[in-house]
Amino acid sequence: MNARRKENYVIGPDGSPLTLADLPNPSTQRWVIRRKAEVVAAVRGGLLSLEEACERYRLTVEEFLGWQRAIDKHGLAGLRTTRIQHYRAKPNPMGA
Repeated sequence: MNARRKENYVIGPDGSPLTLADLPNPSTQRWVIRRKAEVVAAVRGGLLSLEEACERYRLTVEEFLGWQRAIDKHGLAGLRTTRIQHYRAKPNPMGA
């Protein structure tokens, strides 16, 4: 059987065990750094599949992958909404 085994818990972004019960509420509307990082950790650790996370939190795959890329490139600070423009900004070759 090729079914992937579901994990009971994963290690969260703060180093503590994270279970399904610890994840943000599915009706979450205010996505602070910790909540985004918990969802990314849950998917990476096999607690939720990407599809389950996107359905549960009404996210697009692109939005989730953006969170994941931000963590990979800039750590948790990359998830700050106020810093998104800074991290996404590309230098203008014209200097403007």
